[in-house]
Amino acid sequence: HNLVVCTLCSCYPSGLLGIAPSWYKSREYRSRAVREPRKVLREFGTTISSNKQIRVHDSTADHRYLVLPERPEGTEGWTEGQLRPLVTRDSMVGVTVPTTAGKDTQ
Repeated sequence: HNLVVCTLCSCYPSGLLGIAPSWYKSREYRSRAVREPRKVLREFGTTISSNKQIRVHDSTADHRYLVLPERPEGTEGWTEGQLRPLVTRDSMVGVTVPTTAGKDTQ
Protein backbone atom coordinates (compact mmCIF):
# COMPACT_ATOMS: atom_id res chain seq x y z
CA HIS A 1 0.00 0.00 0.00
CA ASN A 2 1.24 3.50 -0.79
CA LEU A 3 0.68 6.60 1.31
CA VAL A 4 1.65 10.16 0.35
CA VAL A 5 2.73 12.85 2.79
CA CYS A 6 4.85 15.99 2.69
CA THR A 7 6.78 16.13 5.94
CA LEU A 8 8.18 19.62 5.38
CA CYS A 9 5.60 21.92 3.91
CA SER A 10 2.45 19.98 2.91
CA CYS A 11 3.18 19.91 -0.85
CA TYR A 12 0.02 18.73 -2.56
CA PRO A 13 -0.93 18.23 -6.23
CA SER A 14 -3.69 20.83 -6.07
CA GLY A 15 -3.69 21.23 -9.84
CA LEU A 16 -5.00 17.67 -10.10
CA LEU A 17 -6.84 17.08 -6.83
CA GLY A 18 -8.12 20.53 -5.90
CA ILE A 19 -7.58 22.31 -2.63
CA ALA A 20 -5.65 20.27 -0.06
CA PRO A 21 -7.75 19.04 2.85
CA SER A 22 -6.87 20.61 6.20
CA TRP A 23 -5.81 17.28 7.69
CA TYR A 24 -3.19 16.83 4.92
CA LYS A 25 -1.58 20.13 5.88
CA SER A 26 -1.67 19.47 9.61
CA ARG A 27 1.63 18.91 11.41
CA GLU A 28 0.05 15.93 13.19
CA TYR A 29 -0.79 14.07 9.96
CA ARG A 30 2.56 14.93 8.40
CA SER A 31 4.57 13.52 11.31
CA ARG A 32 2.36 10.59 12.30
CA ALA A 33 1.92 9.27 8.75
CA VAL A 34 5.65 8.55 8.71
CA ARG A 35 5.93 7.18 12.27
CA GLU A 36 2.74 5.15 12.49
CA PRO A 37 1.09 4.83 9.08
CA ARG A 38 -1.16 1.87 9.95
CA LYS A 39 -2.64 3.74 12.89
CA VAL A 40 -3.22 6.87 10.80
CA LEU A 41 -4.89 4.81 8.06
CA ARG A 42 -7.18 3.13 10.61
CA GLU A 43 -8.32 6.59 11.70
CA PHE A 44 -9.49 7.09 8.10
CA GLY A 45 -11.31 3.75 8.27
CA THR A 46 -8.66 1.99 6.19
CA THR A 47 -7.24 -1.29 7.47
CA ILE A 48 -4.25 -2.69 5.61
CA SER A 49 -3.41 -6.34 6.20
CA SER A 50 -0.39 -6.86 8.43
CA ASN A 51 1.25 -8.94 5.70
CA LYS A 52 1.05 -6.02 3.25
CA GLN A 53 3.85 -3.46 3.27
CA ILE A 54 3.01 0.24 3.57
CA ARG A 55 5.32 2.60 1.71
CA VAL A 56 5.21 6.25 2.73
CA HIS A 57 6.21 8.63 -0.07
CA ASP A 58 7.42 12.08 0.96
CA SER A 59 6.38 14.73 -1.56
CA THR A 60 8.56 17.76 -2.13
CA ALA A 61 8.28 20.96 -4.12
CA ASP A 62 10.11 19.12 -6.93
CA HIS A 63 8.36 15.73 -6.68
CA ARG A 64 4.64 15.22 -6.18
CA TYR A 65 3.23 11.74 -5.80
CA LEU A 66 -0.17 10.26 -6.53
CA VAL A 67 -1.34 6.76 -5.71
CA LEU A 68 -2.82 4.69 -8.50
CA PRO A 69 -5.38 2.82 -6.39
CA GLU A 70 -5.61 -0.95 -6.54
CA ARG A 71 -8.65 -2.26 -8.42
CA PRO A 72 -11.29 -3.53 -5.97
CA GLU A 73 -12.14 -7.21 -6.12
CA GLY A 74 -15.15 -7.99 -8.25
CA THR A 75 -14.59 -5.16 -10.73
CA GLU A 76 -12.88 -7.18 -13.43
CA GLY A 77 -14.47 -6.34 -16.76
CA TRP A 78 -15.84 -2.99 -15.56
CA THR A 79 -15.62 -0.07 -17.94
CA GLU A 80 -13.62 3.06 -17.25
CA GLY A 81 -16.89 4.86 -16.63
CA GLN A 82 -17.85 2.34 -13.95
CA LEU A 83 -14.43 2.50 -12.27
CA ARG A 84 -14.02 6.29 -12.35
CA PRO A 85 -16.36 7.09 -9.40
CA LEU A 86 -14.44 4.63 -7.19
CA VAL A 87 -11.25 6.71 -7.37
CA THR A 88 -11.33 9.61 -4.91
CA ARG A 89 -8.97 12.32 -3.74
CA ASP A 90 -8.32 10.37 -0.55
CA SER A 91 -7.54 7.15 -2.44
CA MET A 92 -5.08 9.06 -4.64
CA VAL A 93 -3.04 10.09 -1.57
CA GLY A 94 -3.47 6.62 -0.06
CA VAL A 95 -5.54 7.23 3.06
CA THR A 96 -8.44 5.20 1.68
CA VAL A 97 -8.85 2.39 -0.83
CA PRO A 98 -11.49 2.24 -3.55
CA THR A 99 -14.56 0.24 -2.65
CA THR A 100 -17.70 -0.80 -4.46
CA ALA A 101 -19.80 -0.59 -1.28
CA GLY A 102 -22.82 1.60 -1.92
CA LYS A 103 -21.85 2.35 -5.54
CA ASP A 104 -24.33 2.00 -8.38
CA THR A 105 -22.36 0.32 -11.16
CA GLN A 106 -25.04 0.22 -13.82
